[in-house]
Amino acid sequence: MAFDGIVLRQVAKELNTCLLNGKVTKVYEPNKNEILLGIYSNGKNYLLNICINPVNYRIHITSSTKPNPNNAFNFCMLLRKHLIGMHIKSIYNYDLERIIIIELEGFNELNDLTTKKLIIELMGKHSNVILLNENDIIIDSLRHLDTYTHSTRDILPAHKYVLPSNNKISFINLTSFSEFYNTVINAENSNIIDTIINTFTGFSKPFLQYLLEKLHLSTNAINKNDLEILYNYIKNIINSPFLCCLPYKYNNKNDYIIDIAEEADTLEVNSFIDTFYSTKELEDGFKNYRNNILKLILAELKKYTKRLSNINQKLEECNKMDTYKLYGELITANLYKINNNINVDSIELENYYDNNNLIKIPLDKTISVSYNAKKYFKKYNKLKNALQIVNLQKKDTSVQIDYLESIIYELENAKTIEDINLIYEEISENILFKNTLSNSKTSSKKNTPKKKNKEESFSPFVYTIDDYTVYVGKNNKQNDYLTLKFAHKNDLWFHTKDVHGSHVVLRTNGNEIEQDLINKCASLAAFYSKASSSSNVAVDYTFVRYVKKPSSAKPGMVIYTNYSTVNVHPNDYIKLIKN
Repeated sequence: MAFDGIVLRQVAKELNTCLLNGKVTKVYEPNKNEILLGIYSNGKNYLLNICINPVNYRIHITSSTKPNPNNAFNFCMLLRKHLIGMHIKSIYNYDLERIIIIELEGFNELNDLTTKKLIIELMGKHSNVILLNENDIIIDSLRHLDTYTHSTRDILPAHKYVLPSNNKISFINLTSFSEFYNTVINAENSNIIDTIINTFTGFSKPFLQYLLEKLHLSTNAINKNDLEILYNYIKNIINSPFLCCLPYKYNNKNDYIIDIAEEADTLEVNSFIDTFYSTKELEDGFKNYRNNILKLILAELKKYTKRLSNINQKLEECNKMDTYKLYGELITANLYKINNNINVDSIELENYYDNNNLIKIPLDKTISVSYNAKKYFKKYNKLKNALQIVNLQKKDTSVQIDYLESIIYELENAKTIEDINLIYEEISENILFKNTLSNSKTSSKKNTPKKKNKEESFSPFVYTIDDYTVYVGKNNKQNDYLTLKFAHKNDLWFHTKDVHGSHVVLRTNGNEIEQDLINKCASLAAFYSKASSSSNVAVDYTFVRYVKKPSSAKPGMVIYTNYSTVNVHPNDYIKLIKN
């Protein structure tokens, strides 16, 4: 990410404009990677977010609150003990390192004036939050590290705090361009971006890549004049009174960089970072939530697909039962002329069902011929009895697979966490997932949605087409409620033929509907289906009164009669929306 030393330096500057002399009033630890400090300063309440997530590490003022655990973590309790009531005296970062230091002052339990430091190290997987006393002795830290676990220093209570060391040069301390040029030109790496990152502290690849693009400089073949242009621009950024963050695409991922602005708000960079990471965390949380449920569904689908394969193999074997019956009959009919105790692998007999043509019958030579006949009759009876059971199993398994595929379709088309919550609620009520969900992280209390009544959870897509209202269900449970409870009997119901998709209901208001409007609604049904990428989709439609739900049917599964079918193009949906 682009949260480098340049960004952190500007964040620290902005924090000084609003948090100096502010009083720490609250401390929260929503999770093991975040600390939230409530600070009252200049008549306003601020919330300082400190995040040491290995990917999304940062510090900034935030407007977003997060749910807190019922029981506070130990480090949170320690910070509450030491920091609440103290005032912030200074906020600064160390050089261009991703280290920010917050100095606080206040009275202890003996009413003596004391100072403390909160060190925030934002260094990827090595990020940490460390509390020091007035002698720079570690009181405690969010993560404990020691040299025995391959750390370069000890971050443990009662140890002296030592800044992380590196061999890089401070860009801020450079006195002239010639010093910068001599340092860069003597580096072994020919790529200017890698050279600067490996030589100086505080720079990220997105930031340098952006500057090279903006200044029209080459990554590799860069001369002295180009280096001077780059050096001067970086110096201007560091010394500029107004800076802003800009969205920037790096390695096909959404990122951001910092640049000079003509003017900027007091918390310009803080506000941008807050919005950027809030959006990113919301998107990441949505994807993770959806993928966790999708993983469970796919595992269940794999199990039922394997079961269906085994059932099909059994059915193939059942197809041979008439052959086994024939073998038994022919052996029995010819026993009078066969030596019952012959020791052979097969025997040829006349098939009186096929013009007495010879047929070769395999035998088990370890038993008599008559026992071979009994064995074939036994196989026939066993397969005959199994056929009915296996057919029922196949029907049931096919229904389960069809239902699981409908859930996958819903997940692939879900747009919000609320949509995922409704799907989770649906599968949590299904016996298929009872054991799976109880053993899964997805079923943890923080992720489990609160159950709503049907009316509260019913939030279909609603469109107006030719002055008529059209409703589209978002998931199986909404499809059921839309069709069986919400729709009127004289409304028109649409669904793609033999393809998973949403139920679509056209509120007819008792009027006769023209074919053009039917085609538009059918196009909408095709768009909200698994066949949305097809060019020609068959859509069935009928009156709601002809749509029924069989007993014990899965959510979203219905049967219908008296229907008509129309072929439409899903892209026609786009046209009707534009109109």
